[in-house]
Amino acid sequence: MKIGLVGLTQTGKTTLFSLLTQTRVSPDKMGTNAGMARVPDGRIDFLSGLYQPKKTTYAQIEFIDVAGLAVSQDGHGSGSGKFLQDVRPCDALAHVLRAFEHDAVIHPEVSLNPARDLEAVETELLFSDLEMVEKRIERIKTGKKITAENQAELARMERCYEWMEQGGSMRDMDLTEAERTEMRNYAFLTEKPRLAAVNLDENQYKSGEYPQKEALVQLCGQMNIPLLEINAQMELEISELSGEDKAMFMEDLGLRETGIEALAREVYKHLGLISFLTAGEDEVRAWTIRKGTAAREAAGKIHSDIERGFIRAEVVKYKDILELGKMAKVKEAGRFRLEGKEYVVEDGDVINFRFNV
Repeated sequence: MKIGLVGLTQTGKTTLFSLLTQTRVSPDKMGTNAGMARVPDGRIDFLSGLYQPKKTTYAQIEFIDVAGLAVSQDGHGSGSGKFLQDVRPCDALAHVLRAFEHDAVIHPEVSLNPARDLEAVETELLFSDLEMVEKRIERIKTGKKITAENQAELARMERCYEWMEQGGSMRDMDLTEAERTEMRNYAFLTEKPRLAAVNLDENQYKSGEYPQKEALVQLCGQMNIPLLEINAQMELEISELSGEDKAMFMEDLGLRETGIEALAREVYKHLGLISFLTAGEDEVRAWTIRKGTAAREAAGKIHSDIERGFIRAEVVKYKDILELGKMAKVKEAGRFRLEGKEYVVEDGDVINFRFNV
C-alpha cells in the first residue's frame, strides 16, 4: 500500500514524512523520499505480550514524500511533470495543507489558506486527467479504422471529458462497476482516494482554530475528503522522547493518538482495508487485506501454498482473547470456530490456517 504525501512547497510534508517513517529527512532536502511506516496496533501489542514470540510484525504503509508543487502565476504547477510522475503509482493521496505560522518559512502564496492550496493541487490532478482524455479522444477520432469497440470507448471518454471540464473528479462520476473496470488501465489521478491533513502550529492545535478553517471543512465535505488536524513538528519532537515522557507530553497536549494512527485509520477506512492476525510462539503478525476477502484468499496473503492446500480456518475473535486472557480459555468457552474457504474474514480475526499441499 503506497500513500503519496502531496501539497505545495513549505507545508511541512517532509516533517510529516519523517514522523510517519521515523526516518530523519531534512526539510531542505529536494526531490522525492520513500519510506515504510509501522502501523501501531494495540491488538498486536497484546498478543505479543501473551505469546512472547521470537518475532513481532506490524502492518506497514509505504509513504512517498512527493516533492512540493510550486504554483506559477498562471495557476499551473511549476515542475508538475515530476510531481505527476511521482503521484501516478500511489494507491491513495494525502494532501498536506499548511496552516501553521512561521516567520522564517514563507508560504509560497504568502497568505495562509489551506482551502485554496487544496484546490490548487486538485486542479493540477484534474488538468492531467483532462489532457489524457483529450489525447485519447483525438487518437480515436484520427485513427484509420474506428471499430465498434473504439466507438464505445469514444463515447465513454467524451462523457468523462464533459464531466471533468465542469470540475468533476473521476472518483465522483456516476459510472457502473463495469465501466470503471473497463477504464481501470487509464489510472485516472482524480479517481485515487484522498484524505487531507492540515498542519497546525502548537497554539492552533490547542485552540482548534486556524486560518480559513470553515472554508477548508466545507471544501473537504464537498469533495468527500476526510480531514485530519495534526501538528507534525510537535509530534516529531515527542516521538523522540522515552516512553513515560512521551505519554506525559501527549496527555498534556491532548493528543489521543499519534499522526500515524490517525492517518492509518483513515487510510484503511477509505481504501476498504482490514487486518487479520496470526499468533504463535514463532511470530505475531498483522496481515492487511481488503474488506470482504474470503478465508482461502486471505490464506494466500501468507503463502500461495496455504491458499492452494486450504482445508479449514481456525478462527478466534481478538475481543474474546482479550476478555478471557488465554487461547485455552477461549476454546473452553466455545468461542473457537472452524470456518470454510468462503468464510468472509473480519477485522481482528485471529486465524490459524489448516492446509495440505
